[in-house]
Amino acid sequence: MWRARPPWPPGRDPSGTRGRATLADLQWRVAVLDTQHVRSFVAVAEAGNITRAAGQLHLTQQAVSLHIQQLERTLGVALLVRTSRGVVLTAAGDEFARGGAEVLTDLEALALRVQAVARRQEGTLRLACCPYSTTLFATSIAEAMERAVPGIDVELVTVTTQPAEMELLLRGAADAAFMWLPVGDDRLHHAEIRRDERAVAVCANHPLADRESVGLAELADDPVVQPNVLLSDAAVRHWLAEPRPGGQHAVRGPETAEIAEALMMVARGRGVWLAPRPVGDWAATPGVRWIPVVDAEPSDLAVVWLPSAPKDLVTRLITEVRSITGWSGATGDDVPAQAGLVATPRSVVSAFDSGTA
Repeated sequence: MWRARPPWPPGRDPSGTRGRATLADLQWRVAVLDTQHVRSFVAVAEAGNITRAAGQLHLTQQAVSLHIQQLERTLGVALLVRTSRGVVLTAAGDEFARGGAEVLTDLEALALRVQAVARRQEGTLRLACCPYSTTLFATSIAEAMERAVPGIDVELVTVTTQPAEMELLLRGAADAAFMWLPVGDDRLHHAEIRRDERAVAVCANHPLADRESVGLAELADDPVVQPNVLLSDAAVRHWLAEPRPGGQHAVRGPETAEIAEALMMVARGRGVWLAPRPVGDWAATPGVRWIPVVDAEPSDLAVVWLPSAPKDLVTRLITEVRSITGWSGATGDDVPAQAGLVATPRSVVSAFDSGTA
């Protein structure tokens, strides 16, 4: 929506074309920028056409043109040139389009983080999870948290990959997530909640398909299908079960964008896939047989969070999840030690303080 622009500072040249702008001038220009004007210009820059951009923004062509004129007047520079085939950005316009898009993205992320803070104050905890890792207990976790903390509302946000979970955390759209370790991102804190043995998915006519269990040496020649959904090289090595006996590397198979696609590759005999055993319970696929791998390193599932997460609720969440999963394994790296708003057993807090949770 158009709004009246404040008067130019005394002595200012509205055209911005004579002399060098002072620091005060530049600060004033930034102060009066209208985000709707920026949004309109970025849309035009991306569409290459004012009419098309106006349709995407659900505005009239005249409104978008006016936004751009006001933006150019505020900045004191020409941002684009209109032609019979659309618009052509000036060098200044090209620079502003790139920077403006980044600013709008940052503002959206900021708004989401602010909303996340407000949700926490209102008693909402949002948990990101992937179906293949949490299907067996996600609902129980939500119900346990709501029983343990009167007034809290637990929202389960389901996505299909760890990168998608990470995006939710970074945007403030989730307070914590469930991920298989290692994640390999130093920004995240984590606490293990479950340990699972590994299994291999093979096609139904694989030579090992009728075995009750296998060892990694028996899989040495099988290419391993690689879902391209991991966040670090350490995670890739874990899911490939490297190093293999004798220090060998796994044979790399085809990469896939989704776990469902990986299992289809297995069913077609294009390779095998190693995963925590519960994945096989969730991801039953025709033509695929799951076999325990006796000597592959187990996989740990963890609650992960950023330092900005509500520590009291994360602490309670870990307590409730471990109660459900029966976790009694090795320690996590960084469980929060603050439990000021939520009652947490003293034994758990003591373990957090000593780093043995």
